[in-house]
Amino acid sequence: MPLLTWRRHGDGQTIAPGAVVAPDERLSWPRTIGIGMQHVVAMFGATFLVPLLTGLPPATTLFFSAIGTVAFLLITGNRLPSYLGSSFAFIAPILAATGSHGVSSALGGVVIAGALLAVVGLVVHLSGTRWIDAVMPPVVTGTIVALIGFNLAPAAWGSCDQEVVDGAIVETCTSGVRAAPVTALVTILAIVLVTVLFRGILGRLSILVGVVVGYVVATVRGEVDFTAVGEAAWFGLPTFTTPTFTPAVLGLFVPVVLVLVAENVGHVKSVAAMTGANLDGVTGRALLADGVATVLAGSGGGSGTTTYAENIGVMGATRVYSTAAYWVAAATAFVLSMSPKFGALIATIPAGVLGGAATVLYGMVGVLGARIWVQNKVSFADPINLTTAAIALIVGIANYTWSPGVMTFEGIALGTVAAIGVYHLMRVIARWRGTAGQEPASPASVVDAPVTD
Repeated sequence: MPLLTWRRHGDGQTIAPGAVVAPDERLSWPRTIGIGMQHVVAMFGATFLVPLLTGLPPATTLFFSAIGTVAFLLITGNRLPSYLGSSFAFIAPILAATGSHGVSSALGGVVIAGALLAVVGLVVHLSGTRWIDAVMPPVVTGTIVALIGFNLAPAAWGSCDQEVVDGAIVETCTSGVRAAPVTALVTILAIVLVTVLFRGILGRLSILVGVVVGYVVATVRGEVDFTAVGEAAWFGLPTFTTPTFTPAVLGLFVPVVLVLVAENVGHVKSVAAMTGANLDGVTGRALLADGVATVLAGSGGGSGTTTYAENIGVMGATRVYSTAAYWVAAATAFVLSMSPKFGALIATIPAGVLGGAATVLYGMVGVLGARIWVQNKVSFADPINLTTAAIALIVGIANYTWSPGVMTFEGIALGTVAAIGVYHLMRVIARWRGTAGQEPASPASVVDAPVTD
């Protein structure tokens, strides 16, 4: 279809039972604008949590999510409906890189990750996706996603500083659940209850609603400082930061590329299944587009991007897959990013609320890895699968660290290498020796085994 043109679906007002509004169609513009703004609400909580948890400017991240979404729609030829929001896969490497080398180095890592993803997109566009399944079978993909989520557990709990005052040790907590346990608990409970109390879009926005509830409680408890909001201007450009490239942190970001590949491929397959369209030919473009969007974000101080499952939920609920709605969403996000006062208001969300939301979100990222195993019927009766996941998860969760020279590889990077390396090494040897598929020894059988000389 010609770019930026859409066929009117039916009368533009209603959708017949069993029908969907295709990517190249649209409803009336008032309805399309309403649905587009609904997409902004859907991505809002998750997209803002990433910069708030990593210390990046929220308005800048929102700005680049809008720019990235436009780039995605253009590169995919307006065929694939998607909003590009902040990727949770970047949280751990950004926190680690910022702590050791500063935020500009972390942004350099984001740029490198985006460039690598773009290269993968070009390769996929030319050769197809079959090689991805060979290199990263479901057991490996699920393990990598899981270890990224669980590696973040200490960040959700938070950190405290200790100092001696009048002979006594005083502990000051400024991040995570430990900063405000009551507020964090209220936020978690709100997310849990909203998830099961409400149907449709409200239930899908449980994270956002939970953050709002926690924010209200934190305000009542005096945990929110509105000084910066009053001082901020109504209109102005976001804050931009130039990245620097530090070899020592690059190892932290390479594993993220594998997660972004899995997320993008999964998004394409989900939209194809819901619309009945064959979108295999656009998979490479989707990866390239997300790579370009991530490079743009890292170049100016925003968080790396990915296609958003939250917006798939909106499409599933409305049955509207029109890319016109995503142009509206991108325009809305762009306008909001031009208000420093709005960005300052978002930045006032206190640590207790963020800790509560992070507890749920980080856990969800980890469990999504297990979901990949379940959906693909990964058998852990196979010792290759069992050993691959076992070793990589412990390396990632315990945050093993290796520093050869100026480079530093931490849990996510080492766990990713372990998952890929262990799987393929064991698979090759098992095929050579004919031992593939044998049952592994259980922990109980190992413990109870008789001791022999």
